[in-house]
Amino acid sequence: MSWGTELWDQFDNLEKHTQWGIDVLEKYIKFVKERTEIELSYAKQLRNLSKKYQPKKNSKEEEEYKYTSCKAFLSTLNEMNDYAGQHEVISENMTSQITVDLARFVQELKQERKSNFHDGRKAQQHMETCWKQLESSKRRFERDCKEADRAQQYFEKMDADINVTKADVEKARQQAQIRHQMAEDSKADYSSSLQKFNQEQHEYYHTHIPSIFQKIQEMEERRIVRIGESMKTYAEVDRQVIPIIGKCLDGIVKAAEAINQKSDSQLVIEAYKSGFEPPGDIEFEDYTQPMKRTVSDNSLSNSRGDGKPELKFGGKSKGKLWPFIKKNKPPPPPPASASPSAVPNGPQSPKQQKEPLSHRFNEFMISKPKIHCFRSLKRGLSLKLGATPEDFSNLPPEQRRKKLQQKVDELNKEIQKEMDQRDAITKMKDVYLKNPQMGDPASLDHKLTEVSQNIEKLRLEAQKFEAWLAEVEGRLPTRGEQARRQSGMYDGQGAPTTANSCAQDRESSPDGSYTEERSQENEVKVLATDFDDEFDDEEPLPAIGTCKALYTFEGQNEGTISVIEGEILYVIEEDKGDGWTRIRRNEDEEGYVPTSYVEVYLDKNAKGAKTYI
Repeated sequence: MSWGTELWDQFDNLEKHTQWGIDVLEKYIKFVKERTEIELSYAKQLRNLSKKYQPKKNSKEEEEYKYTSCKAFLSTLNEMNDYAGQHEVISENMTSQITVDLARFVQELKQERKSNFHDGRKAQQHMETCWKQLESSKRRFERDCKEADRAQQYFEKMDADINVTKADVEKARQQAQIRHQMAEDSKADYSSSLQKFNQEQHEYYHTHIPSIFQKIQEMEERRIVRIGESMKTYAEVDRQVIPIIGKCLDGIVKAAEAINQKSDSQLVIEAYKSGFEPPGDIEFEDYTQPMKRTVSDNSLSNSRGDGKPELKFGGKSKGKLWPFIKKNKPPPPPPASASPSAVPNGPQSPKQQKEPLSHRFNEFMISKPKIHCFRSLKRGLSLKLGATPEDFSNLPPEQRRKKLQQKVDELNKEIQKEMDQRDAITKMKDVYLKNPQMGDPASLDHKLTEVSQNIEKLRLEAQKFEAWLAEVEGRLPTRGEQARRQSGMYDGQGAPTTANSCAQDRESSPDGSYTEERSQENEVKVLATDFDDEFDDEEPLPAIGTCKALYTFEGQNEGTISVIEGEILYVIEEDKGDGWTRIRRNEDEEGYVPTSYVEVYLDKNAKGAKTYI
């Protein structure tokens, strides 16, 4: 069906209809545009959600993602990030394939519609002009006919009147002839105009209007086809990302299926395993007998010392261990063959009645050989106040080993980084030497020296932690050794000294925080001042030589001392293989410095001067 033949008289309605069609197309474009904005907003929210729950770098939260369940959750976050990317793809494709194309098509459609209806209005105006000309010629023809009829009637009246002169009659006759001629001319003009109008009208309704309406119909049909194609594209854009979204969901399912509860349980063991053995049974202490007691595994007054019983606070041990700690060296093994009589101040015979606890406490407080135990106790108190030791000795053995290994690995990475930087500077210096115009080689000497010093410092630091690591790995006990340390008994052997006993207690509880009740901690804090007095009474070590500082060293860690290049100081303890030398500036200032930073001059006659290789 053609609009030109069926709707020849519906020009205005077609104009309204085509405008409505363009409005519908623009409405659909707006719908797709808002959909793209929703997709972008949704993708952005998904990405923000994924980013919000991502583990923070270099944080404790990042360490938690070693568990399979956390790894699955991390995979879910990553898949959701990819899922958000597919919604961004939907938005981009809808924008490029639908919104942009339809917007351009609408502009073309508006221009074409405007042109077609302009031609239609122009044809209408031409027909109106032809109609006006026809009406004008018709009215003139009608007027001339009426004038000719009146002139003829006047002539006949004048001709019948005998009183009118012949000249007047002739004049009336001439006037009637003129009017009659004018009527004939008007008739011919009207006939011509009518014929022309009919021809124009026929062309208008059978040629011009059908052609214009056909163009308008084709334009409208293209609009309808285009909006249908856009709807198909709308669905295809969604369908194209469905396989990728399915893969994202499959990845989440696969990550969930990879969760292994047994593996996570093993990781918990590795993360929190202390390396200690459970304490043994506490033996019955019969107070009805004449103070004949056996040494229990967790008793604070065991007889492993030098015969001077150790302190027991409060009486509420609850199976916990004593907090005296020492992080440096493991306790020496007990003598191979020793009797109680061979050890100074050895333990009393089990048959002897033991002294009251108050006497033991007083004897314990004034005992000089226990000064190392007091130092360890003081260190344990500092740990309770929040200070973390550099050697991680506040941790159980297994955890301490892991921390030390991690620190060694970090230092090795830093050393490698500094070495790479040194190699790069060296290569640049060689280039400058070969091509002086590119730069001054001497300008790199300061940087090269600085990097070399950094490497040396890091190596010393790494050696220190490696020594601690080797110490911990060598001290991790077997089950039998751990049981002997907890019971405090050596079958067929004499008791070790009090210092060894304290060292064993320190090894069993390296962080000084596993062994006391809150009330016991308060009692130990009260005694801290007395312990400090004991430390002050210790005599300073004698100087065994002097040294000269080769470089400036800023001692920022506990136990170190700052020196200035060229400064002369006293040596009180040589390097024992760990890369550190103990020096003294005056009676109040002493500490350790890296051995490579000083030049040592030992006094061979000095007491205690030794050479370590």
